[in-house]
Amino acid sequence: MAQVELTMPKMGESVAEATIIKWLKNEGERIELEESVLEIATDKVDSEVPSPVEGVLVKKLFGENDLVQVGQAIALIETSAAGDATPVAASEAAKEINVQIETAQSIASNGAMPSSESMDIQRESNGRFYSPLVRNIAKEEGIAQAELDALQGSGAEGRVTKSDLLAYLAQGRPSAKGLGAAQISNASSAQVSSASSAPQPSISGTAPVRTAAQPMSVSASEGDEIIEMDRMRKLISDHMVMSKSVSPHVTSFVEVDVTNLVRWRDAIKDSFQKREGEKITFTPIFIEALARAIQDFPMINIQVDGTRIIKKRDINIGMAAALPSGNLIVPVIRNADRLNLLGLTKAVNDLANRARQNKLKPEEIQGGTYTLTNVGTFGNVLGTPIINQPQVAIMAAGAIVKKPAVIETPEGDVIAIRHKMFLSHSYDHRVVDGALGGSFVRRVADYLEAFDPRRAL
Repeated sequence: MAQVELTMPKMGESVAEATIIKWLKNEGERIELEESVLEIATDKVDSEVPSPVEGVLVKKLFGENDLVQVGQAIALIETSAAGDATPVAASEAAKEINVQIETAQSIASNGAMPSSESMDIQRESNGRFYSPLVRNIAKEEGIAQAELDALQGSGAEGRVTKSDLLAYLAQGRPSAKGLGAAQISNASSAQVSSASSAPQPSISGTAPVRTAAQPMSVSASEGDEIIEMDRMRKLISDHMVMSKSVSPHVTSFVEVDVTNLVRWRDAIKDSFQKREGEKITFTPIFIEALARAIQDFPMINIQVDGTRIIKKRDINIGMAAALPSGNLIVPVIRNADRLNLLGLTKAVNDLANRARQNKLKPEEIQGGTYTLTNVGTFGNVLGTPIINQPQVAIMAAGAIVKKPAVIETPEGDVIAIRHKMFLSHSYDHRVVDGALGGSFVRRVADYLEAFDPRRAL
């Protein structure tokens, strides 16, 4: 018999610790290979930790709501394998975290959200510890430190758990009504933005001017169904509003003749699937054209830090992928310019499949420098995508449709049926002017139109 240490996995370069939210297995219970053992949370992501081995959970080294450092042992699993009594650290299998994409780390890692900037919940207050998950939810919901301190917790030593906080929100935040405004203001004066407490400007004789921070209240009528946003949808909502407020968006459009490309794919798709065991889609071809165009126009591959422009060395292209929940996530193909078309196809299929299974690693949804979204998947011919901050541009590929088109030939102009699509390029007009933004999308179109129909793969 041998014992294996289950360790706290690494969940990104900036994450050094995580909080145990719930144990899914009890001591003495049998565990299958890669079966989830516990749920953990950081400021950026909620995850399940799988077992790297088959065996029996013999000891939990930490309890629920405990904060554990990355790499630290959190449980002992006894296996039937013979060997030394020396415990071994969990291997690469432990790093295959089944990320539950309810918190969209790609959003959190790309920049702070406006709803979180006005609050700073302390890790410890009034002698009580607050887990990263609780602090994150409190910040998102605009709960001040004094209001959080007033809650009764059901966790160890009176700690406030995720369930306590969600139940409190469902009750309409009664403590907020009990606390005086002055109490909250005094306890949180360094946390709450002065703008949030300032009176709203009004025009004489009219209703107060509504700002972006005050969304219009909507009442439900009889028979209406009220659906609460899940946590990921709230994060996406904040991120999209933030992007539109930070970047003045401009969108350029180009129509592309992709007839050669469509004919090539039709000719090789069956043999490719038979040879490789997977399909070839248009997405890797679009990404290849994007990477080539970025090499031609490197000032598209930038980010803005105040008044500084950071020109990124690597070309890391994110691709929007739909999740079973209906939400979207953006896994990233790193160094896309260094991969050939076969390598891009493998990378695209792998990331898309694991996104649908909620098995992406946190680092696989970080570090993108440009994003592609394929609105043609839903039968849309055009889209005006919102920039994924801190990037400065994003492209949408529309549906490929057959159209009559005028073709120039040596014998004169003729009308023929061609496969065409639109590319929509949204860019940040602070740093990307129309000449650059328009030239870039035109260059992508040129590469697609020049695709060699005799190309080998």
